[in-house]
Amino acid sequence: MKHIILSFFLIVLVGSARLEAHAFLKEAEPGVGSTVQTSPNEVRIRFTENIEPAFSKIQVFNASGKEVDKRDVHLDASDHALLHVSLPQLGAGIYKVVWRVVSVDTHVTNGDFTFRVVR
Repeated sequence: MKHIILSFFLIVLVGSARLEAHAFLKEAEPGVGSTVQTSPNEVRIRFTENIEPAFSKIQVFNASGKEVDKRDVHLDASDHALLHVSLPQLGAGIYKVVWRVVSVDTHVTNGDFTFRVVR
C-alpha cells in the first residue's frame, strides 16, 4: 500500500511540475487593459519561463486590424523571459497585442490583450 501511495504522490508531483513549465504572461508594459497618456516606444512582455526567441512573436494591431509594430521582436539581453517589440508613434486609440511564445522546453502558449492610448 505504501508503494501505491508513493507512486501516486510522484505522479502528482511530476504532473504539477510539467504544468509549471509553460511560459505564461507574467507582466506587460503597457499593462494588460491599461490606458496610457502617451505612445509607448515598445511593448515588453515578461513570461513565467525563459523563451526561445526564434519561435516566438509579439504583434501589435490598431483598431482596423493593421499591424503597427516595427516587426523587430527580440529577447532581452539580460532576461531570457522578456520579449520586446518596438513601436512607432501611435495615435489615440485601442491597440491589441497578440503573442505566441515557445518556452525553452518547447511548450507553446499564446494570448492577447489590449491597451489604450489617449494622447
